[in-house]
Amino acid sequence: MMNKKPSLRKRIGLEIFRKMRRNNVRLHELDTLFWECTLRCNLACRHCGSDCRVAAGQPDMPVGDFIKVIDQITPHVNPNRTMIIFTGGEALVRNDIEACGLELYRRGFPWGLVSNGMALTRKRLDSLLASGLHSITVSLDGFETAHNWLRGNPRSYEKALAAVRMLVSEKELVWDIVTCVNRKNLAQLTEFKEFLIDAGVRNWRIFTIFPVGRAARLPELQLDDEQFTSVFDFIRTTRREGRIRLSYGCEGFLGNYETEVRDNFYQCRAGITVASVLADGSISACPSIRTNFHQGNIYRDDFMDVWNNRFQPFRNRKWSRKGVCADCRMFRYCEGNGMHLYDDGGNLLFCHYNRLLPT
Repeated sequence: MMNKKPSLRKRIGLEIFRKMRRNNVRLHELDTLFWECTLRCNLACRHCGSDCRVAAGQPDMPVGDFIKVIDQITPHVNPNRTMIIFTGGEALVRNDIEACGLELYRRGFPWGLVSNGMALTRKRLDSLLASGLHSITVSLDGFETAHNWLRGNPRSYEKALAAVRMLVSEKELVWDIVTCVNRKNLAQLTEFKEFLIDAGVRNWRIFTIFPVGRAARLPELQLDDEQFTSVFDFIRTTRREGRIRLSYGCEGFLGNYETEVRDNFYQCRAGITVASVLADGSISACPSIRTNFHQGNIYRDDFMDVWNNRFQPFRNRKWSRKGVCADCRMFRYCEGNGMHLYDDGGNLLFCHYNRLLPT
């Protein structure tokens, strides 16, 4: 039986990594910027944390407004090492993504996007590539029944799979598949893994669904503790096989699973190396974080001034040592879990470590 508590060897590694994180906080070098370019979406996914719809109440931000932010950032970063990621909503409902991508490309920024695949035709992919597309992530949440149930559209699986098959032939493009694990697709993970390998997928990420937005109202989306733990056993076994590069998403401290289900020790990079510009101009970190943690707005603040002089709740996590974290011996490594897992009152909604069972 393996306890969920990190082994001595891992605790030594965690201590070293903790010192590195402190240095990263001090430097807070921006290396990833998300642009929530729209709140419109061509799906209505059951787990959506943003509650996005076909017609969003918030208008899309003009490309020129976002490029002004990029020009504020450019003198302070190495553009070649600063990734810009379009997200939403569904980024591809906009017809000017390529125009923005070209402006980024001309300034030396690599850029990518996150998509559900519904609008990724061959013509659109060629257009994106011609505009400098560097990377893309496509959601594929299991086989047809499970995927379409989660995404709320009977053609979603067909479209997403067609997108994956196009990407397989693109040798220069960085791409991966993400799967949101829930009670509907958990039992099919092994079979789905073989399907992805046969399809030519090399990079795969798994997420569990946290109870925010629509997901908070659907118990089918949440795993019990035994199911939750089994996800990490599956990832660890798959990684040891070495036939597909699988990792868990960036969220959550995982005790003795650390470095066995993803490449690095856990850290929440939000507000440390990761920022976002949201659809209404808000300056935040990860786009999934609640509004009470937003740090400014591009329509009244200089982005780099906000980045350098605010974000204290992200860079000093002493405030989060309360509730289940108050007496936790793992807090020095976890620092209260991901910032997107806090409610409007600053209370932690979900602790990965406490849900893991000894295995």
